[in-house]
Amino acid sequence: MSQAVGLPYFSVTVNSAARRPRSTAKTKKQSRSSVGFGGHKKEALWHCVQGCGACCMLDKGPSFPTPEEIFTDSSDIELYKSLIGSDGWCIHYEKNTRKCSIYNDRPYFCRVEPEIFHSLYGIDKKKFNKEACSCCRSTIKAVYGPDSNELYNFNNSINNSSS
Repeated sequence: MSQAVGLPYFSVTVNSAARRPRSTAKTKKQSRSSVGFGGHKKEALWHCVQGCGACCMLDKGPSFPTPEEIFTDSSDIELYKSLIGSDGWCIHYEKNTRKCSIYNDRPYFCRVEPEIFHSLYGIDKKKFNKEACSCCRSTIKAVYGPDSNELYNFNNSINNSSS
């Protein structure tokens, strides 16, 4: 599910020397269990990590669903397509600041919330955090690569906020 789009569209490049090393400790941390009674796994709580913007790459390629596969309302399909710039990024995504210029007024489908995941993808609210984290990881890998700082930052932030 990861069609690599790469960084040619992005104004900031990250050389391999600047990337954080991948370690087995990070992998172990991602799957650690809670300590004490119960022994259940800690759930990663999804939240947006500033400075990423991978979800703003709207034209991700053939491995991702098309707007027609996601939306049932033709006006949503039309709106989504109208947001795609010539480089595949959302026209409201400011590449130099890595922020959305219409964040407070963004369309509902740009919001990662349990109700929206349920209405668009049929994801049960109980599975929202797991599915949202998985979607973000897949998108970040497709846009920036599996060894990117963006993926490292996302995983680190999510792991540090586990419940």
